[in-house]
Amino acid sequence: MKTLYLVVVLFCASQISVFAQPKLDMEGLKLKISNALKKHHGTYAIAFKDLTTGEELSINAHESFHAASTMKMPVMIEVFKQAAQGKFALTDSIVVKNEFRSIVDGSPYSLDSLRDGDHTLYRQIGQKRAIRDLVYEMIIVSSNFATNMIIDLVDAKKVTQTMRKLGASNIQVLRGVEDTKAFQKGLNNTTNAYDLRLIFEKMATGKIVNEETCQAMIKILLDQKFNEVIPGNLPRDIKVAHKTGSIVKVQHDSGIVFLPDGRKYVLVILSKDFDNDEANKKMLAGISEMIYLNLR
Repeated sequence: MKTLYLVVVLFCASQISVFAQPKLDMEGLKLKISNALKKHHGTYAIAFKDLTTGEELSINAHESFHAASTMKMPVMIEVFKQAAQGKFALTDSIVVKNEFRSIVDGSPYSLDSLRDGDHTLYRQIGQKRAIRDLVYEMIIVSSNFATNMIIDLVDAKKVTQTMRKLGASNIQVLRGVEDTKAFQKGLNNTTNAYDLRLIFEKMATGKIVNEETCQAMIKILLDQKFNEVIPGNLPRDIKVAHKTGSIVKVQHDSGIVFLPDGRKYVLVILSKDFDNDEANKKMLAGISEMIYLNLR
């Protein structure tokens, strides 16, 4: 009986040591995260803001990264902005066609379904799809096909212009996906952690177009199907409205975290030039968990 009592006491003590860690201030948390990142080969950027207290944390937040699929969130913003301006309705339909133009010379190219996160749209070529459905697939399953159709609709230059008006001076959307000629010339979509944090903060506080528009975009982002990074190690009752991005040696996640008590924060985690995809993904999920636990 004494042995059992001792085991229970030791177990409870271990749980206290795990879950009752003292809360760090932002400098202490930054140091802890920086030390964790130093153990891994690669380049990383973190941008965090607690929307309740206003506390911020930044690590390499102005370092430029290939945007990968995080650029699809600014594209979604442009769609909702133009819809609000009356240029089209989200319920309007466009014909599905797999032919796009390179920004280099206007030459045509098509997308390969095997390299896309969504295969359904390729079976619907020649049919019509609602704009809102294409935006939804662009975000939740990161459909490249849907993305290129939407960029053709709203114009990549206008996406970048809208980012500038919102205060994001380094997010640059030049083109759609899989434009090989543009890629070979280094004409890529780029971002940094600071700008993504800024845009998500504006969305979380209803400052993009209007409150209704922001809530509609957040609702889409909450349905994200790729949840290994920011939500990866978080409890299931934590809601995350986010957009991921990944290509070879690039893994990003960015979004708004909603806590059960009504608090919310914005977190952006960018990475490039790491050694192993799965190990990197687990490490980034650990960084997200570290931030969450410090807010408890």
